[in-house]
Amino acid sequence: MKKIVLTFGIISGCILALMMAIMMPLVMSGTVDLDQSEVVGYTSMVLAFVMVFVGIRSYRENIGGGVITFGRAFKVGILISLIACAFYVVSWQIIYYGFIPDFETKYAARVVEKLKAEGAAPAQVAAKEQEMAEFSRWYKNPLVNVGFTFLEVFPVGLVGTLVSAGILRRKPGSGPASGATAIA
Repeated sequence: MKKIVLTFGIISGCILALMMAIMMPLVMSGTVDLDQSEVVGYTSMVLAFVMVFVGIRSYRENIGGGVITFGRAFKVGILISLIACAFYVVSWQIIYYGFIPDFETKYAARVVEKLKAEGAAPAQVAAKEQEMAEFSRWYKNPLVNVGFTFLEVFPVGLVGTLVSAGILRRKPGSGPASGATAIA
């Protein structure tokens, strides 16, 4: 199990890290809008977590002899997801502290700027500025930074794990692994 979990966790993590490394410079330069980057970011997370499905299936076919319970599939999938999440978090910490330590300030400015462009009332803009100042203060704490970053990606991995475990579970004597032949 360890080899499968590590292999697919690392592949998934590398996909996440690579997409972040590509997207962040584009976002920070203004080439890609924040809303567009969120769509691309979450789409790349979903694609990266396809490796959870592939990893569970690999485990079922190569180690489980074509059989896997929901619990075992969940365990394999969540371990793959946690490794991928670790890659994502470490990548962000390197990018944030090494290249864009003022990210939260720029992010806050863009959020407020967008709100103003949408024609928000001055009171609404002032409230958002206050909220973003609080966010910026919290985000400078490394533990909070790591926690926020983990919470960006983990729910996607958890959903991918639950769906994959549900789809791929197979009890002994059921499905193609039981030796049943299909009627044509």
